[in-house]
Amino acid sequence: MTGELTSHLNQNALKRQAQRERLSLLGLTSPAIIIIMIAMVLPVGWLFYLSFLSDEGVISLTNYQRMLDSKAYTRIFLTTFKVAFLTTGLCALIGYPLAYFLSQLPERIANICLLTVLLPFWTSLLVRTYAWLVLLQRKGLVNEWGIGLGLWDEPLPLVHNLNGTLIGMVHIMLPFLILPLYGSMKSIDTNYLKAAANLGATPTQAFWRVFMPLSFPGLFAGALIVFILSLGFFVTPAILGGGKVIMVAMQITRNIELFFNWGASSALGVVLLLITLGILYISSRFVSLDNILGGHR
Repeated sequence: MTGELTSHLNQNALKRQAQRERLSLLGLTSPAIIIIMIAMVLPVGWLFYLSFLSDEGVISLTNYQRMLDSKAYTRIFLTTFKVAFLTTGLCALIGYPLAYFLSQLPERIANICLLTVLLPFWTSLLVRTYAWLVLLQRKGLVNEWGIGLGLWDEPLPLVHNLNGTLIGMVHIMLPFLILPLYGSMKSIDTNYLKAAANLGATPTQAFWRVFMPLSFPGLFAGALIVFILSLGFFVTPAILGGGKVIMVAMQITRNIELFFNWGASSALGVVLLLITLGILYISSRFVSLDNILGGHR
């Protein structure tokens, strides 16, 4: 009887101690929670509130109904997803071979080569976009060299269209795919490839059946990051698209600058945010968010 009473008292003491630890942890994290509330939750909540305000200042679904009824908004969303998909696909086609090449180099040489991947981060996005505008315009260096070398006879339309937008966005987004993919590839145990070779697999078979599946979490993480970031692009399509490639972020700016319509702009932002969260949720059903955010381990 005495032993049971002692055990019960010990359990109560442990529960009180655990409760005090939780309260202490809450007290330590409360400043960070308050900062997050002020910096993230309140602005998003204000965005949702504005999206339900009509032009007369009353709560309604007018802004969302306008998006459903207008074919222009449908085209804008289709263009946004088209550009995001194409940018992600091109980054994957270019980035996977490059990341594989870097993963096979000695560590010291690979680190030096990674600096070239990180170089775009050291230059302003606006500067890089205007640099591409200078290179790709009708009398730019690319067209002049192409005509001079006899590759084509007339200047190619490389800017103020979808082509220029994709070139600029791929250049900016490529590091976001290479870095997680490179980390995923470097974490792959080479003994798996040796085991496949011992079982009779050729280098090509070992790559496709062993290496490629193991690198998929890193590829998926990089592609997801590129796709989500591409959905909110503004500067590059605005400059290199020449007003012919209109994405959601550009329409949001236009609604505010031309019509001063915060409700319609907020509704567009809310829809884009919900779509992004939906993409993350669907992705988490196939690959763990830990792998998406942290790469393959």
